[in-house]
Amino acid sequence: MKKLALHWKIIIGMVLGIIFGFIMNGIDGGKGFVADWVAPFGTIFINLLKLIAVPLILASLIKGISDLKDISKIKSMGLRTISIYVFTTLVAIVIGLSIVNVVKPGEGMPQDTIEKIKAKYENDAGVADKLAKATAQKDAGPLQALVDIFPSNIFQSFAEASMLQVIFFAMFVGICLLLIPEEKAKPLVNFFDSLNEVVMKMVDLIMLFAPYAVFALLANVIIAFDDIEILIKLLYYAGCVVGGLFIMICFYLLLVSIYAKKSPLWFLQQISPAQLLAFSTSSSAATLPVTMERVEEHIGVDKEVSGFVLPVGATVNMDGTSLYQGIAAVFIMQVIWPEGLTFSNQLVIVATALLASIGSAAVPSAGMVMLVIVLESIGFPAELLPIGLALIFAVDRPLDMCRTVVNVTGDATVSVLVAKSLGKLHEPRVKNWDDNLKK
Repeated sequence: MKKLALHWKIIIGMVLGIIFGFIMNGIDGGKGFVADWVAPFGTIFINLLKLIAVPLILASLIKGISDLKDISKIKSMGLRTISIYVFTTLVAIVIGLSIVNVVKPGEGMPQDTIEKIKAKYENDAGVADKLAKATAQKDAGPLQALVDIFPSNIFQSFAEASMLQVIFFAMFVGICLLLIPEEKAKPLVNFFDSLNEVVMKMVDLIMLFAPYAVFALLANVIIAFDDIEILIKLLYYAGCVVGGLFIMICFYLLLVSIYAKKSPLWFLQQISPAQLLAFSTSSSAATLPVTMERVEEHIGVDKEVSGFVLPVGATVNMDGTSLYQGIAAVFIMQVIWPEGLTFSNQLVIVATALLASIGSAAVPSAGMVMLVIVLESIGFPAELLPIGLALIFAVDRPLDMCRTVVNVTGDATVSVLVAKSLGKLHEPRVKNWDDNLKK
């Protein structure tokens, strides 16, 4: 009997988790049961993925760079990667702004709905936290993002999972391995090659738990929704975001089909477990080990490409987040600051959303922090910011889940395009968790 494919197992876990969450929402004490006895298994799963993210990036990138044998190839790969990421981000922002200007979801929203949302969320701790984080990031110097790339203590960077710092260290080590005699470099290269194999096997084992983990994660998300009426009122806005994200995925599939000559449906099938985990966890960083495993083993991208493109993408490529920022910013202005809807302000939104996506952390709801910076860049009244965030706060988590899917899909797409351009796209070589198990 043929085994059920992993993505189908994950989908079944997601559906059952949603159903279970709604059932528990209607039972007295159900929310507490989910929080105490179900949600921790989702947290354990995310922790396991985060556990292996840093060693996987370190091993994969060092081994990949050392295999290049030529430092000039690093420059070529880096320029292609950043150029494509900037291009896809600009496309995402333009798609978002086009949709929100045509559909105009913020026009005609009833005043009583605005007042109800304002009363419920304006003083919410989550809104205050996003405003505080945005203020701290805005107050940093103009070159702080550059300074943050260079670690003063690499072990602290490992502990805090500071991806850009880990990437810099791994590239630094990899380049130095190219600059010393091959016989001196070989023992360390072999160590990281072996470490990479071990960590990839860890991914295979962790993914055996994925269907149960997404059940727990989705059930926990559902019990957090405590005002269905407000969610329904915001469906028009949410529909614009989801529609834009869907168009963006179609754009990725078009690129894969035209440039990489790969079937779009085949590409989706191979990357779907990573997409489903991105939806469940709302974190590109937590999904990174699975994305790397799917791209390398199931799509056929060389380690030296995936080890560079995917970690960088999880940190600086936020196409879904950028698209959302464009729609959310204009939606908020349509509702409470229509006089700010000028063409020049929308051009500023394009530029700021592009820059903000580069600095956006690969963690849940980071997009809302960046949204504050985008709004402030166009002179949005400071006293209206809490109200603006309150307007979209109720649906931020489900939309965050959706836009993380686009972020991860974008990372995988760019890795395929870069690999194809460098001749590093080969036939997939799938490895199962029990390939070397003595039976």
